[in-house]
Amino acid sequence: MKNTLLSIWNFYVEGFRNMTWGRPLWFLIFLKVVILFLVLRMFFFEPVLAGKSEEQKIEHVGKELMR
Repeated sequence: MKNTLLSIWNFYVEGFRNMTWGRPLWFLIFLKVVILFLVLRMFFFEPVLAGKSEEQKIEHVGKELMR
């Protein structure tokens, strides 16, 4: 089992070392995911609990859980 996992690990490590276009593409994928998350968070997920007291927060969360 250990030998199999080690060979799989070495396969991926050597593959990433020998990439020419792979590193920039992985960087672009990571950058797009981060930007997408930030944009979605800013425009679509409003801070529902901001500015509420503890009791109001508890009540709101309780109502949402009971839906």
